[in-house]
Amino acid sequence: QVQLVESGGGLVQAGGSLRLSCAASGRTFSMYAMGWFRQAPGKEREFVASIGWSVSNTYYADSVKGRFTISRDNTKNTVYLQMNSLKPEDTAVYYCATEGKPFGGATTTTGGMNYWGQGTQVTVSS
Repeated sequence: QVQLVESGGGLVQAGGSLRLSCAASGRTFSMYAMGWFRQAPGKEREFVASIGWSVSNTYYADSVKGRFTISRDNTKNTVYLQMNSLKPEDTAVYYCATEGKPFGGATTTTGGMNYWGQGTQVTVSS
């Protein structure tokens, strides 16, 4: 069982930055690929970024590439999403998630994710 808790959301002006954190329970965090997803009102949940258990593997949605950076600190059981140059269209609830499979590959889809956090709201004003 994996528990995920996101934090760091808030209200920011367009062009600003936020860093989201996702703290995970358990001693096997370092073995799991992790992902960030988001869901805007009236839209389906979509992939944002993911990172493999081996930190060399990172993937980004085209819409955030070059602006967002995913990273992890296995000593703190935490995955981060640094968001720069934020745009109003980035407004959404952001979730972290994991399949929870040791040494599983990083994914770019919502399917197959077995564990989700409660989400943190990010609002970007124009």
